[in-house]
Amino acid sequence: MPRLDDKVVLITGTGGGQGREAALQFTAAGARVVGCDIRADTSEETLALVRAAGGDFVSMHPVDLRDPAAVERWIDDCIALHGRIDVLYNNASAPRHAPVGSFPLDDWHFTIDSELHSVFYVTRFAWPHLVASRGVVINIASTAGIRGSTPGGLAHATAKAGVIGMTKHLALEGAPHGIRVLSISPGGIETPAIAAYGKAHPEDLKAAVAKNLIPRLGQPAEIVRMALFLASDDAAYMTGENVVIDGGRTTCTHW
Repeated sequence: MPRLDDKVVLITGTGGGQGREAALQFTAAGARVVGCDIRADTSEETLALVRAAGGDFVSMHPVDLRDPAAVERWIDDCIALHGRIDVLYNNASAPRHAPVGSFPLDDWHFTIDSELHSVFYVTRFAWPHLVASRGVVINIASTAGIRGSTPGGLAHATAKAGVIGMTKHLALEGAPHGIRVLSISPGGIETPAIAAYGKAHPEDLKAAVAKNLIPRLGQPAEIVRMALFLASDDAAYMTGENVVIDGGRTTCTHW
């Protein structure tokens, strides 16, 4: 496992799923992690789990990342706590789905705010501190941003395509300051929402994963292990890349 001893890592969306797994793995690697989430109850669960494992973790909640003023306060609180930011891990995500012809405008704006604008807000306010530390930014995108989403996922696909483009541009702006910026595009990952869908629609899920070269869902831990590598000095020669982890699904779409 790569080490991040005493690195200060900010992770959004630590209330569950990949964010919770990230808090566990990054603290196990020696990082001092500050997380945030809009959900207070699940954030407290994450806090208890990481502390029980001996991790150096602080959870600040609730934080609504769609509100730039709330994001700025969160960054200021993190700096007051640790004095610097070495790694920013933009993980939080909250899409809403509907067919394009009947997509509620509020749901469109909610998804773009949650999955694209929030990434900009957090990065914008963390940027001066990342310049000071010659830090790393890791953005969670999606294969939806490369090849489109499942039916109803227009806003999600649009937002994640924006995250991939933002990553590449930030790498250009960050290079003179020694900042590395990367994104990860997961495919089908066994999040709580996907697990619940699989229980309700097992045949649909089976048919979907059968199209992967590796015919199963990915696990949150597999995404986080890549993020841990990218955040470490082992990946010091990588920036501006979008790393796809999807069981080969994107590769074999032409079959």
